[in-house]
Amino acid sequence: MTLTSTRISPDWPCQVKTPGSYDWERSAAKWLRELIPARYASYPALIRHPVLLARHAQLQVQQEVRVARTALQTARAELPVLGVPESVIEHTIKLYAAEIMQLQHIARSVRAVTEALSGRGTSR
Repeated sequence: MTLTSTRISPDWPCQVKTPGSYDWERSAAKWLRELIPARYASYPALIRHPVLLARHAQLQVQQEVRVARTALQTARAELPVLGVPESVIEHTIKLYAAEIMQLQHIARSVRAVTEALSGRGTSR
């Protein structure tokens, strides 16, 4: 593979080598596999086609964001009914808010890797 000079997005994951560098696609695939359920990571189509793996990781992270948002939005109404103490509810709300921020960052990183794998580049 020819080395290219690609501007890296600020969201580029540190676990993935720079696009165009030796073995960068393998490092991207390894990182992406960590984001999806293990049963998917061994599917031959996803192993052979990193862009499919990236697409699945995007969908997976988007769904996780939805789940965390739903959990955050319903915590105050549903957790007291389950007998969860107020202090634990407050901690849980902070946990979900932090998780949403982390997942949004991961989603941007997956997007950057997907763009690079599909040849659309990573610069903004």
